[in-house]
Amino acid sequence: MDTTELILAILHHLLVFSLAGIIAAEFVLIRNEMTASTIRRLARIDRHYGMIAALVIVVGIGRVVWGLKGWEFYIYNWVFWAKMIAFLVVGLLSIGPTMRFISWSNQAGQNPAFAVPAAELASVKSYIRAQAGIFLLIPIFAAAMVRGYGL
Repeated sequence: MDTTELILAILHHLLVFSLAGIIAAEFVLIRNEMTASTIRRLARIDRHYGMIAALVIVVGIGRVVWGLKGWEFYIYNWVFWAKMIAFLVVGLLSIGPTMRFISWSNQAGQNPAFAVPAAELASVKSYIRAQAGIFLLIPIFAAAMVRGYGL
């Protein structure tokens, strides 16, 4: 047994589950009243989202490089690339909400009576729903890949 592979797999799974939790938290928070406190909480949670996503990439690269299956298993597997594309799309979809959270947080800090514009809130909700939907593809592709699909 390779301890490195086990540690990397555990870290990778914990980080990915953390991302799922953050997306869920953002989804719940944007459904509530958008007080200054909620806006600050969203901005703080979203910062963690970015940090954890970066760690997922670093640990994932470690799994490709030092994992038991070898980099060839991944590089030539179309399911792996589908999973990577899903992850990339989720990341790209997170840019809009991140920019809004930063803007709202700054505005709420300057004006305690700041109210999130309804159109912006609706847009952010759409982006987070799309992130959540596409994020669901990641474990689907992972389960297929580990069972040998895509080779």
